Amino acid sequence: MSEAKPAVIVTGVAGQIGVRLLPFLSLYDVTGIDSVPPATDLPLRFESLDLAKEESCMQLTSMIQELKPIGVVHLAFDPNSPGHNVTDADSTWHSSVAGTARVMEAITEANRDVHVVEKFIYQSNVLVYGPDISEPANEDSPLAAADFPFALQQMEADQVVKQRAPALRGCSVFMLRPQLVVGTGLHNYLLDALRGAPQGDGKRAQRLRDKGERISYVLPYGNDYLQKRKQFLHVDDMARLVAYLLARTEPESQRLTLLNASSRGDALTVEQCVKAAQATLKRAPGKLGLEKVLQYRWNAGISSVAPEFLPYIIGDSLLNTDRLQKFLGADYEKVINYTNAEAFADSFMPLKEDSVQSSLAEK
Repeated sequence: MSEAKPAVIVTGVAGQIGVRLLPFLSLYDVTGIDSVPPATDLPLRFESLDLAKEESCMQLTSMIQELKPIGVVHLAFDPNSPGHNVTDADSTWHSSVAGTARVMEAITEANRDVHVVEKFIYQSNVLVYGPDISEPANEDSPLAAADFPFALQQMEADQVVKQRAPALRGCSVFMLRPQLVVGTGLHNYLLDALRGAPQGDGKRAQRLRDKGERISYVLPYGNDYLQKRKQFLHVDDMARLVAYLLARTEPESQRLTLLNASSRGDALTVEQCVKAAQATLKRAPGKLGLEKVLQYRWNAGISSVAPEFLPYIIGDSLLNTDRLQKFLGADYEKVINYTNAEAFADSFMPLKEDSVQSSLAEK
C-alpha cells in the first residue's frame, strides 16, 4: 500500500499563477481554495471559499485541522488575472489585506496545540518597491508604492505578514516578492499593453478583437523612456520556487524569510521589449498625454490596462536577487531556468491547449 502524500493548501488556485503551479505539486495532495474552480484536469480537492468574507477564517481553520497540511501557499489577490478590477479599492483591500490576515489567523489557531502547518508561503509583488526602481531594490529597501490603491494595499498586506509571522507557532514564513510574472498566456499590465490586445469589456474592444486588430503601445516622447529597464519572472520558475520551498527540509534560521525573485541575466530595455513584442509604438506629448490615452482606452472599455499603472509603465523595474541566489545555492539555475529575455519571449508564443496541464516540473 502506497504511503499517503503530504497535504498542501493553495489559496487563489483558480488564478493564472495558481493554475500553473499545480503541475509542480504532484508530490502532494492539493486542496485548492478560490471563489471559482480552477481550469484544470489535474487531481485536486477544490473548496469554494471567499477569503474577502469574515466567516472564511473559521472555515479555513476547520479545513486545516481536518487536512493537516504541511504547507499553505497563499497566492492572495492576483491583480493580473482577467476580470479583476485593481481600481476597486474596497474590493482589493478585502481580498489582499483582510484575506491575508484571515489566512494567517487560521494557521495560528490550527497550530495552537499541535504544529500542523510547517510552512506558509506568501506571494507579494514588486509593485511595493515603487514605480521607478532604477537602483536594484533589495529586500531591505524602503517600500515606496505609488498612489495606486492596489500597490498601497500590497504594502499593507506585507506588513500584516511581518507582524503576524511570529504568532504562527512553529511555522516558517516565506514572503516572495517576484518581478512581473510572465509566460505564455499570462497577463499583466505591461504584457497586455505590449501585446496590443483590446482586452477591455466594451463593445468597441469586442469589434477590434473580431477584426483581429491591435492597439498601439504608447510612450511619451524622448529616448529616455525607451531605455528604461525591465525584469521579469517566468511563471514556471515561480512555481518551481514554491515547490522548492515546500520540499525544503533544512530548518530555517529565522521565522520570516523574505526573497526577491526575478529571471536570470540582464534586464531588457523597453526598446528591446517593444521590438521583441512586435508592438506598434506611438508617442504622446509627455506623461500627461500618455495618461489621457490610458484613461480614454480604460473609460471606453478598450484596454484592460488601468491608467493607475502609468508610473510603473514608464519607470525602471530592477530587483537585486543576491539573497535568492545565496538561498538556492547550487540549485539556483535548476529553480530559475529562464533568463529575462527568454521569459519575456515566451510570453508572446502561441498558447497551446495542453501547456497548462503538461508537467513542466521535469524541465
